[in-house]
Amino acid sequence: MTNSAASSTDEARVVDAVPTGLFIGGEWRPAASGRTLTVDDPATGKALCEVADAGPEDGMDALAAAAAAQQSFAAMAPRDRGEILRSAYEVIMDRIDDLALLMTLEMGKPLTESRGEITYAAEFFRWFAEEAVRIGGGYAVAPNGASRFLVQKQPVGVSLLITPWNFPMAMGTRKIGPAIAAGCAMVVKPAQQTPLSMHALAAILAEVGLPDGVLNLVTTSDAGGVMEPLIRDGRARKLSFTGSTPVGKKLLEQASEQVLRTSMELGGNAPFLVFDDADLDKAVEGAMLAKMRNMGEACTAANRFLVQRGVAEEFARRITERMGALVVGRGTDEGVQVGPLVDAKGRDKVVELVRDAVDRGARVHVGGEPGDGPGYFYRPTVLSDVPLEARVTSEEIFGPVAAISVFDDEDDAVAAANDTEFGLVSYLFTENISRALRVSERLESGMVGLNTGLVSNPAAPFGGIKQSGLGREGGTVGIDEFLETKYVAIGFAG
Repeated sequence: MTNSAASSTDEARVVDAVPTGLFIGGEWRPAASGRTLTVDDPATGKALCEVADAGPEDGMDALAAAAAAQQSFAAMAPRDRGEILRSAYEVIMDRIDDLALLMTLEMGKPLTESRGEITYAAEFFRWFAEEAVRIGGGYAVAPNGASRFLVQKQPVGVSLLITPWNFPMAMGTRKIGPAIAAGCAMVVKPAQQTPLSMHALAAILAEVGLPDGVLNLVTTSDAGGVMEPLIRDGRARKLSFTGSTPVGKKLLEQASEQVLRTSMELGGNAPFLVFDDADLDKAVEGAMLAKMRNMGEACTAANRFLVQRGVAEEFARRITERMGALVVGRGTDEGVQVGPLVDAKGRDKVVELVRDAVDRGARVHVGGEPGDGPGYFYRPTVLSDVPLEARVTSEEIFGPVAAISVFDDEDDAVAAANDTEFGLVSYLFTENISRALRVSERLESGMVGLNTGLVSNPAAPFGGIKQSGLGREGGTVGIDEFLETKYVAIGFAG
């Protein structure tokens, strides 16, 4: 048993403080239909509160509000847009404890991880506050000297932002930050499982002076019914989505009708390569970080552990020891390191994947079954001798399961790592600098964690290749996703 780190009074206070309506045109309002949806605590299965459940009419109202705000917001001075983001960053950091508790209640992750996400989320606002005043352009002489080239960067326009449930605030700030910095009004649709963090964020942005209509928030249980008309409408010019590859493909089809600019951060199947010359202490530490962040519910989570035969047994022993020692429980409780999965559907998929691997010959070192209690818990699990044809090697686990397979040489490792339709991130542990660079170049992924289990950083470009997505978020290129390039040819009489 663990001691509670957050009282029921604190829990009620932070939930009650969050606006529960739709945020459209600078006002909180109920859904036109009057419908609401329930937000549950995944650790208990009990309801936290109800929020407005938007319908198509509400979505169109939100789009109209964004379209009405677009021209004046695009004309706002870049410094002023940056100051809004900087002010929001400071408010978020001032309220980190309450925001972390809110996130833990709706998503399940331990408070320590929630605080880490709030810090990470806020950093996107600080980063893009600085990028707002660095939007560049150019002036050049034509090669023949007869004219001049003027290049401008301008806001792409009204943007539709769709965020996932697993990082309820960070995935929002990673999109909202560059949109505000670039001068784009937006409609934001958070995941219905975890809308409260985004509602709190919208309230903070309004508090620090973001103009009415620039950010409009529609939470809904009918994502397709609400968002598809907005995508096909023509007033929106940009779509940014984080979620599954199948949904991303459907959205790309819809976006093609109006030829929208798109950013897609989709599924992953991250390989984690451990060579026999790796520092095993570093490799195990990196493995725990890459696998267990967010209970494994991350597109960047290590999905396949590919370990060279000479160190496979020792690696399995060490990671089993670490995984078996993790404390599972409600994220608000003292000392808890692993919270529940987000819902029954997510837990049931982990059960299926582990069962399939075991049926195919995988060995269970620890875990391998759901946890106790009314919530959606699954015990931290280590599998070894996982055959490459097991489903767990080709499908995102999104749970606390480390599946270990063995390789013999570098070519085998790279071939196995690249044998997937996904290409978001790969992890590589070796002390050989030549191998490190050689394998990093050969891995088919948009990001590589070299001797580290953490790649996400607001100052670095985040994104994948193949069916893991299009475009990049964060870094110096993140704002470009919300800018159009205009070329002006200037006649020259000199």
